Amino acid sequence: MPSQSAALRQPAAHPADAFAAAWGEATTLDLIAAAADTFAGRIALVSSFGTESAVLLDLVAQVNPALPVVFLDTGKLFGETLRYRDRLVSRLGLTDVRVIRPDPAAVAAADPDGILWTQAPDRCCAVRKVEPLARALAPFDAWISGRKRFQAATRAALPRVEADGARVKINPLADWSRDALDRAFTDRDLPRHPLEEDGFLSIGCMPCTDRVAPGEDVRAGRWRHAADKTECGIHLPFSAAAPRSV
Repeated sequence: MPSQSAALRQPAAHPADAFAAAWGEATTLDLIAAAADTFAGRIALVSSFGTESAVLLDLVAQVNPALPVVFLDTGKLFGETLRYRDRLVSRLGLTDVRVIRPDPAAVAAADPDGILWTQAPDRCCAVRKVEPLARALAPFDAWISGRKRFQAATRAALPRVEADGARVKINPLADWSRDALDRAFTDRDLPRHPLEEDGFLSIGCMPCTDRVAPGEDVRAGRWRHAADKTECGIHLPFSAAAPRSV
């Protein structure tokens, strides 16, 4: 029988474990509904309003159009993305879209000339995306992401539910294929991002987004100028704790 001190040393179960056990195999819509119910008032969807975002936003709107949606306006987005955001918000009836921006003082100190992305892209993302999102998610215990396994080799093992520091992170579309996504656009008559037909398949900040060539990963056009960079950092752990997948 383990000693009392040994029992005290055992880590407490993460909320992601219980949620994944109960809902990890549910349908996409049921998973979103369960998340909205389980973490009512404590969960948000983080959306870039990019080329694939409309499907997840539509599913969330079907469950609860008042669920908070966090949108990061880095100050370097395409105008087309901002206009597409406004179109989707109106079309889907989303009522709590929260536009988050980087701290002006932090941007002025780190990027006074606006060209930090050419010199230190990780630092640019940290100031313009990672810190603002960490601040925006502070009131929440869980968040919903639109990542999918087909998007890149680095996401091939993406779980539907995972622990993200102390929070629960839910990836409802993790196991969706590109064909399934396209069918959802057609079946729901969802508008496409205006830059998609011009070859932009994954869209972030304007200076760091390029067209994707046939046969490349969907996210191959991101940070072409930075050979080793594949993520902005918002999908890396916010704390020093090691990420855990369920």
